[in-house]
Amino acid sequence: MALAVRFAKQSTEKLSPLLRRNFCSAYELQHKNPIQKRIAAIPKAQYGGRHTVTMLPGGGIGLELSNYVREIFRYAGVPVDFEVIDIDPNSETNDDLDYAITSIKRNGVAIKGNIETKSEATGIISRNVALRNELDLFVNVLHCKSYPGVRSHHKDIDLIVVRQNTEGEYAMLEHESVRGVVESLKIITVEASERLSRFAFEYARKNGRKKVTTIHKANIMKLSDGCFLETSKRIAKEYPDIEHNNMIIDNTCMQLVAKPQQFDVLLTTNLYGSICTNVICGLVGGAGLYSGRNYGDHYAVFEPGTRNTGSSIAGKNICNPFAMLNASVDMLNHLGHTQHANAISTAIYETIVKDKIHTADLGGTASSTDCIQNVLKHLAAGQVSWKIALDSEEDESDFTFWRFA
Repeated sequence: MALAVRFAKQSTEKLSPLLRRNFCSAYELQHKNPIQKRIAAIPKAQYGGRHTVTMLPGGGIGLELSNYVREIFRYAGVPVDFEVIDIDPNSETNDDLDYAITSIKRNGVAIKGNIETKSEATGIISRNVALRNELDLFVNVLHCKSYPGVRSHHKDIDLIVVRQNTEGEYAMLEHESVRGVVESLKIITVEASERLSRFAFEYARKNGRKKVTTIHKANIMKLSDGCFLETSKRIAKEYPDIEHNNMIIDNTCMQLVAKPQQFDVLLTTNLYGSICTNVICGLVGGAGLYSGRNYGDHYAVFEPGTRNTGSSIAGKNICNPFAMLNASVDMLNHLGHTQHANAISTAIYETIVKDKIHTADLGGTASSTDCIQNVLKHLAAGQVSWKIALDSEEDESDFTFWRFA
């Protein structure tokens, strides 16, 4: 009997850490417990050397934008296959969401539009927030750089927003304490703040950036934003080659409008990051140009930077496709298909800057398909090639893919 008890105790001691690391309760899966979830990665699917990517078109203009990406990838011979999953915005269950999360875990990478959540049932959580939480996509990165010739309020802007992606006001911890009184909790943890701050400073160093500015409201929210600010100050000491300062969110918005060139890398909490990215994009051309990158330890999801659905212009052939195309370029760089990424990026730049094919949001008259056809025209004028290693290390071939208009 004593031997059996000792064996059971030893088994529990060995298994408990594994269970804690790899499993989450249904309660945690709805992010009702603000704990950093570190779920072990599962093996990524490989199909004949090609990458399979989960595509979530989302609502509004998402389907149009996704189809444009697929059209350009087919035309350019990009070695990527898409697993397309539609999430019903009116669904009263999370079945579609669960399947999407499983697909991303299987493939490792996703590209998405903004996913609507129309249900008001308390058990149906925001699909966009749930994806970020369940995949532990702790950081969102937006690179905003001016396009010459695009109508904007400022020129020569080149800055990065590094946004916390899973905490803050987006923790979805709300309740009605008494009738007519609703409380919403803002969650800030040292672990998540340190993780994000270190990412921001590492990103700055690797990309030749000189300054990181922490955005906060610690003068009012002394504990939550105070924690975020003090953590960033502590991490900054480990990077003496990177200048660090901080700014209150109110002043940040005014300074972004008045003189955005003073910023280099903005390190923000979740809500402040959403505000800053929308302000910045509005200054340099709008929501239709810039992409956003979401990173975790194991997964990456790419999307338009401002996460707008665009339902009012869906199906009218007037949406700006470049934010989604730039997201696909970011995805290709992430996957290592740099030649294809450079070719598509160059075609986008030529279309916007030199040919001035602009949709209405940029002050032009071009349709969505006009933009896509012009990108295809530039791709047709060039070529994309990549080297594939065969069985013998000496026997390698350059396979060149030509496109014809």
